[in-house]
Amino acid sequence: MKFESIKKVLTGKFIHRYDITYRVSDGSQKVYEMISRNPNIQTHEELQGKKPDAVVIIMHDKKNEKILLNREFRLATGAWVYNFPAGLIDQGEEPQQSAARELREETGLTLDRVCDIIPMSYSAIGFSNETNVCVVGIASGAFHQSTSAVEEIEARWYTKEEVRQLIATQPFAARTQAYCYLWSRQDNA
Repeated sequence: MKFESIKKVLTGKFIHRYDITYRVSDGSQKVYEMISRNPNIQTHEELQGKKPDAVVIIMHDKKNEKILLNREFRLATGAWVYNFPAGLIDQGEEPQQSAARELREETGLTLDRVCDIIPMSYSAIGFSNETNVCVVGIASGAFHQSTSAVEEIEARWYTKEEVRQLIATQPFAARTQAYCYLWSRQDNA
């Protein structure tokens, strides 16, 4: 495919809609609709982005026996979905700082230790160029309600058996489901 152009179609508060035109192998044009966090994409190179938009927070308890999950009402689906805590990286923040802030805001927990930072990946490649990094670590503390009135979140620790039951019966965000599936089957194969 050969990139031809990009045109901004709609400006939103948090996301922006673009039409990207490509020339495909049979010579015809393909106009692809996508959304982005970037309010001003003008070139093909700017589609890929150079730094992450958001952080995904994968936390385990101090004994590494449980994983932290949010059961959150997601406005886009109109339903409760299991997901890792996550959020946008604020201007001037490093991913580790964003992870600590978002974890505290969404759950009340404290980020005790970062064990790994999984490099940048795409959040929803089918319709967006949004990128994120995953911060993997250890958290502790007492749970409290989200500090945001527009976020309905029930955060708690789950064992591997509880996660297996949730995966079989409840809706998940894809990345959370994939990680939890693998994690819940470690040492059980």
